Amino acid sequence: MKKKYIPDETDLKILSILMQDAKKTYAEIGKELFISGGTVHVRIKKLTEANIILNTQLQVDYGKLGYDITAFLGIYLEQSKMYESVSNQLGQIPEVLEAHYTTGTYSIFAKVISRDTQHLRDIISHKIQQISGIQRTETFISLDNSLLRPLNLL
Repeated sequence: MKKKYIPDETDLKILSILMQDAKKTYAEIGKELFISGGTVHVRIKKLTEANIILNTQLQVDYGKLGYDITAFLGIYLEQSKMYESVSNQLGQIPEVLEAHYTTGTYSIFAKVISRDTQHLRDIISHKIQQISGIQRTETFISLDNSLLRPLNLL
């Protein structure tokens, strides 16, 4: 049985640096932490193998690409057991960026981007509300995102 990898303070520092700027090289991170780039490489490999680092992503300003509307959908399911099926189908819709299984009023809370309100209406009525198991949705349009940051691990 493989032993569970537990990150130490150096690992957390490496993660914090990468979460702020994933473009930093191993050498740059090593210099900042007074360790070798090779050590950083080995630690990142271990963090990846332990599924602590899941992937790296590029953050994009969707508005500058023509996607001006960010909305959140509260999704009511006909039955809670339909979550996995509905979630998989939501994953097939490119404009659905996130889907969270939640407690409280909604079964699923999803983040959706669209070019404009007409496009959003089409996504909701012709894609999302056509998914078997969705009873109804409530839409919240974001007017501004004033905070977007990684968790401070230290």
